[in-house]
Amino acid sequence: MSEDFRDRLLNGRRAMAHLIHVWHERNGWSHKVLPALAESLDLGRVHNSQISNLRNGKLAAPGPEVFLALAQANEVLSKGVTFLRDQLIDDHPELLKVLAESATPLLRDDRTPISAGDLFEIFIGLQPLPSCFDWFIEEEEASGISAALAEFFCKGRPWRQCREEVMKAYPVNKLFRRERFAQVIAGLRDYSAQELDGELLDLYLTHKVLGGNAHIGPDGFLKDLRIRSKVLNIEQVFE
Repeated sequence: MSEDFRDRLLNGRRAMAHLIHVWHERNGWSHKVLPALAESLDLGRVHNSQISNLRNGKLAAPGPEVFLALAQANEVLSKGVTFLRDQLIDDHPELLKVLAESATPLLRDDRTPISAGDLFEIFIGLQPLPSCFDWFIEEEEASGISAALAEFFCKGRPWRQCREEVMKAYPVNKLFRRERFAQVIAGLRDYSAQELDGELLDLYLTHKVLGGNAHIGPDGFLKDLRIRSKVLNIEQVFE
């Protein structure tokens, strides 16, 4: 039983690290954003170092105030940009500018905000991640998935011929993410596994806009990418 208990805690810590990482990747946030939001609206206390250590799976015993601050910040984010603007425009215009670009909250599968209790239970391994976060892409498969993305989106055409169409379909506005996406699809670089974890939902939306199967969901899309990655690898071996 003790070994199962330790494994559950380790798996919970990994799940929480994954959740915090994907949350930041999807929004393009630095570690300073959530602490700044919590402080500016008096939602609780969480430090930059705690966010960093949670994201890296190195915070073994966060206090209850950490879960409370993150949950209350998440609740505020779920109310939308208009609410954030009303709360932050006078005293925190720089923070508002960051959140206006991207402020996606953490949601359960029923589309309600993840609570402090949810976060705690995920951290100790008593609750699984919401299905839209429940994938773990390994580093060794990231390069192949990146190549498969280019194949999927360009459909065999040179990047010059499809660039405008593909970039229009990509729903992200943040400049550095758009530049990174363009480099990957053009074959100039690969996504890392962590970057793919954060990008997958938006890549799936891009896939749908470009005429892909809209019914397979992000998990099905990732499965197709993995299959295509293996096919491309086999084709390269026999070239």
